[in-house]
Amino acid sequence: MTRPVTPGRTPGSPDTGARGKAARTYRRPKPDAARRAAFDVLRQVDERDAYANLVLPGLLRDRRMTGRDAALATELVHGTLRRQGTYDAILDRCVDRPINEVDPPVLDVLCLGAHQLLSTRIPTHAAVSATVELARGVLGDGRAKFVNAVLRKVAAKDLDAWFDEVAPPYDEDPEGFLSVVHSHPRWVVGALWDALGGGREGIEALLAADNAPPAVTLVARPGRATLEELFEAGAAPGRWSPLAAVLPEGDPGALAAVRDGRAGVQDEGSQLVAQALANADVAGTESRWLDLCAGPGGKAGLLAAIATRRDVALLAVERRHHRARLVRNAIGWNTRHQVVTADGTRPAWAPGSFDRVIADVPCSGLGALRRRPESRWRRRPEDIAELGPLQRELLASALAAVRPGGVVAYVTCSPHRAETRAVVDDVLGSAAGKGFVLEDARPYFPGVTDLGDGPDVQLWPHLHGTDAMYTALLRRSEG
Repeated sequence: MTRPVTPGRTPGSPDTGARGKAARTYRRPKPDAARRAAFDVLRQVDERDAYANLVLPGLLRDRRMTGRDAALATELVHGTLRRQGTYDAILDRCVDRPINEVDPPVLDVLCLGAHQLLSTRIPTHAAVSATVELARGVLGDGRAKFVNAVLRKVAAKDLDAWFDEVAPPYDEDPEGFLSVVHSHPRWVVGALWDALGGGREGIEALLAADNAPPAVTLVARPGRATLEELFEAGAAPGRWSPLAAVLPEGDPGALAAVRDGRAGVQDEGSQLVAQALANADVAGTESRWLDLCAGPGGKAGLLAAIATRRDVALLAVERRHHRARLVRNAIGWNTRHQVVTADGTRPAWAPGSFDRVIADVPCSGLGALRRRPESRWRRRPEDIAELGPLQRELLASALAAVRPGGVVAYVTCSPHRAETRAVVDDVLGSAAGKGFVLEDARPYFPGVTDLGDGPDVQLWPHLHGTDAMYTALLRRSEG
């Protein structure tokens, strides 16, 4: 949620005024390391549109934070961002002005305090006093007093009591109730509910899963790393993917296989969709595969490893230079595979050049809200409509690139109907879809349950423990 920036003193600047020598020599108390780190990450998220899961690890390394401090900072950042909508609704009842008129840095401190008070086991007095000290250090004495007064109001009730006060009754406004209680924008609640179907139980389970910290899942890239190596480093077997390992704690970058690029951090759903394409039946001899939208490289890295073992070349295409560099890092040093910076809607290759094509198209990312909770506050309903033409162009380009007897995987990290089956149906019904059939993708997700009626596959956080990845397989007839 991007909050408007209002005029105010720079966070952390000292109070000025006629205080004489005492004012000049005063040393403000230094906030504890974990809360200061959490505040600094939240400011980058707000001011720079940064993603916390990308900023936080580097900040922890730079400040040499480990153990309990690192764990607390991580919980404060991700918990505050996930519950931001709930905390904003509560704080709106506790301040003397509209919430959007509170300076964003002050609001970040208040949300950090609210999270500690309402969603952690930190004692009330410790949560308030530590957050007030943070406010003194980054905001100044005057605003620290304001923070203290507001947090004492927040602490007067537990979370359930606050829900009773700030959420509309479910029977009168179910989407409004779920929006406040599960901290998702109302339009996102509606879109997810429409995609999931069913009653209250399912959507509540999905929204709750979005607010649960996801496990760190690793992929052992075939021929480059083994699961045994990851298990020896402390990982446990994954749930669905035969290449997955779950790291219960610690920095994955500390593992040699990850540092060397032989293994990678990759959600199990992302692994499954790449393997589905690789395992789909293709007629004839294979020589070339295409990843049409390859950045940041997770699926490309896995497909390249599989392709190497099958003596097949992969071409990975990415429009942005910095993301293309990430793809090269994921693929590793293999001269048979190529990474090019290009626009997938303007192909530089001849039609029908590839045996398998994956189009993991740009999308709203509503399927990965548990990993990037700030995305739910940044996206708007109009984003879906704006992405639609590009998604259709990329799928049409993918269909043109595959040879007769070959297969295309259309993939999104979103369950929104307008980004999934609607795109597939539109392109299949156009001239670009002539000669293609929608194949049942479910057999290529062996062992995975709750895959619905097909022929496409939608994974869900609450059912599968993965991101909400969508996959449709389209086969080109040989005639």
